[in-house]
Amino acid sequence: MEVTGIITAIIVGLIIGALGRLVVPGKQNIPIWLTLVIGVVAAIIGTFLAAAIDVADTGGVDWIELALQVGLAAVGVALVAGTRGRR
Repeated sequence: MEVTGIITAIIVGLIIGALGRLVVPGKQNIPIWLTLVIGVVAAIIGTFLAAAIDVADTGGVDWIELALQVGLAAVGVALVAGTRGRR
């Protein structure tokens, strides 16, 4: 992954973090900054995962890669909200 790819993953990750928060039902008791960090991590992991299963470089929009990233972000938000939200 090149530097521009990392920067793009961070920018896309911020958006994906917000989308991941919207996909998870109910109220999440975690700060928005943590949701955005989860999105960045999910975007980077999703990019590597898409490359590993050879769907990262397709013609047009990489819908499978985007679905992996949003799915990972939703799972990450749900896990963190579940562990931090109830005390």
